[in-house]
Amino acid sequence: MEVWEFEFEWLQTRHYVKETMNRDILPDLNAILFLIGIQELGFVKEKFSKEEKQDLMHIAICHLLSDDGYFEFEGRDADGWPHWKALRPIEVSGVKEQERMLQEKIIKYFKVQGI
Repeated sequence: MEVWEFEFEWLQTRHYVKETMNRDILPDLNAILFLIGIQELGFVKEKFSKEEKQDLMHIAICHLLSDDGYFEFEGRDADGWPHWKALRPIEVSGVKEQERMLQEKIIKYFKVQGI
């Protein structure tokens, strides 16, 4: 994907989430990971603890990277939280490169969802 195409699609995805959530500002990567985590969890609580918010972002990352064989879904615990097994290390190094990889996976996630 060309740089301009990626930037356009990432901005389009952020605008979609902003409008869907009826927010005033564009969400960042972490906010979108949090929302994907809730979607993959399958239920919403009135309030998530700080640890649960981190777990939700982890769920999102595992789900997004599972198609590439980085993680494998193991199942859900008694509380309904999904668990993933790491299969191999992530080969992308550097924060910017990792962010770009996640952003590309998020764009694909929303396209698969029909957005």
